[in-house]
Amino acid sequence: MKFARELIHLASRAPSGHNSQPWKFRIRDNTIEIHPDFDCALPVVDPDNRELYISLGCAAGNIGVAASRFRYRHHLSIEQDPGGTHYLAIELMESDSIDADPLFHWIEKRQTNRTVYNGTSMDDETLKQLESITRESGTSVHFLRNGEPDFMTVRELILEGNERQMNDPAFKNELLSWIRFNRRETARLRNGLTYETMGSPPTPRFIGKAIVGQFLKPARQNASDIRKIDSSSHLVLLTTAPNDIPQWILTGMTLQKLLLKLTECGLACAWLNPPCELESLSAELRSRLPAVDDEYPMIILRIGYADSVPFSPRKDIDDIME
Repeated sequence: MKFARELIHLASRAPSGHNSQPWKFRIRDNTIEIHPDFDCALPVVDPDNRELYISLGCAAGNIGVAASRFRYRHHLSIEQDPGGTHYLAIELMESDSIDADPLFHWIEKRQTNRTVYNGTSMDDETLKQLESITRESGTSVHFLRNGEPDFMTVRELILEGNERQMNDPAFKNELLSWIRFNRRETARLRNGLTYETMGSPPTPRFIGKAIVGQFLKPARQNASDIRKIDSSSHLVLLTTAPNDIPQWILTGMTLQKLLLKLTECGLACAWLNPPCELESLSAELRSRLPAVDDEYPMIILRIGYADSVPFSPRKDIDDIME
């Protein structure tokens, strides 16, 4: 199939937890399949693989946007293999009558920006543009303006989530295992959270682990996140009505459209997911935000304005194809 490798390259620019890149791609005739790579799963922070499947949906979202650039229409289906594992199948059909999606231009420019933002508030016209994105069935997107009651509620629960996760040795060990402390690790593995994206100098692993380990404490994490949250224009909460694998995938597709639109609008974003990752906090979030009491929290973003940062690495395409 023409342009299949180009489409897979663009799909791999999608975000994933700890930049784990938990996907494998297969080409079958005129179809690209996206399968979960459970060797890249995060069993502590994501025990149900919810965020993993959201990432697969993000990758599919990039293919959907990019397909039009290569004159393809596409149809996505969610399948199960004989073992019951869900995967995505994207059928591509050549078409001379399709217009390129303008979000294509932003696929390679999208990034996660973990810095403190500049405090500028997003104007109402930009908010309307973000609210206009096409949402997959069952997924809702809630924009919470800095300082408003719902914003402050989510802020409180993020800090509570940090308190719990930073007191969990298993969580911290998993996080440390995905940090790439120097150029050699980054070049060899092409995944994970690099020292550059975290704003740290390169160090040998044993030194980096010792230093970062001193910062993985509740008080320090919360002090850092308070500055970051308070510098943001909005928090964005994605929720779903069903809470199952097909819906997680659809959530990822909606999320990727939102991320590309944020990039087009010049907005930075980063993840703050503890209230979605910890079941008790997820339930509390549902009970305290009337707008989402019958929906399930999936993803929390902070958004605002900031200078760009180094991009996260990606694996070579041959390493993510089967």
